[in-house]
Amino acid sequence: MSEQRRDDPEPRLLHLLEPDEQLHVAARARDAYLAVTDRRVVVMEEGRIALDIGFDELRRIQFDVEADRPATLVIVPESALDEPQVLAIPADAMKRTTEALAVIGARLALRAQRTR
Repeated sequence: MSEQRRDDPEPRLLHLLEPDEQLHVAARARDAYLAVTDRRVVVMEEGRIALDIGFDELRRIQFDVEADRPATLVIVPESALDEPQVLAIPADAMKRTTEALAVIGARLALRAQRTR
């Protein structure tokens, strides 16, 4: 009865949140989970944290959608020490992923306004 839905956030990912941190959206990729909080972007892959960066540490996001194959989401951090993440997004996870992208885009726009 407590079976996890395929689009529910990975429980181990939820344990990473600080007590006062708010999860805005979590999306499932083929082999990973993407979480966007009020502070950061987290990618969990095979039970390990593959990326955990604040919005100010994010350089670029690229989202490619093609017919007849999963979409590709590329997350590029500012620091070369943080490995870019390439996620395959299945069609049934597209809506949650685009919600995550909207949150990230809004945060990047705020960052750009602050630096003007």
